[in-house]
Amino acid sequence: MTTDTRESPDKLSIVVFSGEFDKIHYALVMASAAAAIDIPATLFFTMGASRALLAEPSWRSLPAGEIGSEGETAGDVDDGFKKRTVADFEDLLQACTSLGVKFMVCDMGLRAMDLEGAILRQDIPIQTGGMVTFLSDAKARGQMVFI
Repeated sequence: MTTDTRESPDKLSIVVFSGEFDKIHYALVMASAAAAIDIPATLFFTMGASRALLAEPSWRSLPAGEIGSEGETAGDVDDGFKKRTVADFEDLLQACTSLGVKFMVCDMGLRAMDLEGAILRQDIPIQTGGMVTFLSDAKARGQMVFI
């Protein structure tokens, strides 16, 4: 009989709070990597990060964050990623979707950002809920990350 001795968490639950592209991009990297090695992952978008899941305006207009130069947008940084063969935003979203990462958006965060009723992307299964929904989705032996 073999005993599983892995130290990996049973689940990765990520609160994506920052509205800056570099942080949102890395949350997608973390979730897709976890799912690729069979660790279930949930991304909980709230506050500024909620804009990344809107149908319009595009995520490309988000602030670049620390990785960008002055005046650069998310789209500028992402275009640079593509040129350097770094996983880009859309590829990561699709990877997360195909690997079964759960996408959630906080209804309170949408209200706080005056985005209540905004149309979310239709190409990603997105569940709307609150912190109780997110915490109920987490695992006791999981890891929670705040970005």
